[in-house]
Amino acid sequence: MTDNDTIMTAQPLLTARDYASDQEPKWCPGCGDHSVLQQLKSVLPELGVAPENIACISGIGCSSRLPYYLATYGVHGIHGRALPMATGLKVARPELSIWVGTGDGDALSIGGNHFIHTLRRNPDLNVLLFNNEIYGLTKGQYSPTSKIGLRTVTSPSGVIDNPFNTAALTIGAGGTFFARAFDRDGKFLRSILKRAALHKGTSLVEIYQNCPIFNNAAFEAYATPEDKANNTIYVEQGMPLVFGKEKNRGIVLDGFTPIVVDLDKEGFSSSDLWIHDEADINKASILARFADSDSLPRPFGVFYAEDRITYEDALTAQISDAQKNGVATLEELLKGENSYEIK
Repeated sequence: MTDNDTIMTAQPLLTARDYASDQEPKWCPGCGDHSVLQQLKSVLPELGVAPENIACISGIGCSSRLPYYLATYGVHGIHGRALPMATGLKVARPELSIWVGTGDGDALSIGGNHFIHTLRRNPDLNVLLFNNEIYGLTKGQYSPTSKIGLRTVTSPSGVIDNPFNTAALTIGAGGTFFARAFDRDGKFLRSILKRAALHKGTSLVEIYQNCPIFNNAAFEAYATPEDKANNTIYVEQGMPLVFGKEKNRGIVLDGFTPIVVDLDKEGFSSSDLWIHDEADINKASILARFADSDSLPRPFGVFYAEDRITYEDALTAQISDAQKNGVATLEELLKGENSYEIK
């Protein structure tokens, strides 16, 4: 049992109120950030982690106000640097539960390099990427995830940059956990946050989050009951990919190409459909690319989960090995056997 395992079961009687600070959230009315905060506060007591054993780290942006509203330790850092700060803290204090609040601009633009390298290193962090496809705090510039054609103050004739696909980027960079949730689906979001917290490694949760001021209704196709049924698919381990109001549409694979089929008209049964497997990186990569096609439903849920050694555990093991081999200090380790002194 690790120190982290001990903390995760130490405080079963806490409530959401124990994790709420005395600060009033300074987000616009209707902002999806309110929902994310509420679900996070609801999940934390279920994990049994005491507030003093949690740290929330953020960069810059509307989402990065998150540390102020949690009664935990927190750091409001600088633009794009939340992930390296969180990694450093995890290495120094591996027993802590560390959450990172970041946005599509903070993480994927100025923080893009830190994003991909954190994923491949795999420190045990819970990263919440609030994606509203716009820069909100700085008043409506287009972001790395803004859709082509979107008119903003910095793209008055429409965005021409091809947007980042967060899922594909995460999996391609060697991430060990990717999931997608939606601010308006509180119950599902809460379940995903809990899954992310229980993952040992860097869990990346992309949260579609509405910005009512600068990019309102960007995700409306997945919001109303009718549209949601036809345009979204909730993936679940070991279950076929089925969607639609009547659950009569599904996904089959033709080689590496996903195809939508009608179960009522085309003679397919649920046993013929793609069965979701969180451990299959090839299928997860295909699933990630659903977002690039208008003819495919948008997936929500855990795309991929891999059990791999964390950065801090690998570092601790390396230090232990060095000490067993008689290296007592970092200076001795760096000096090695081939150094010399000039006198």
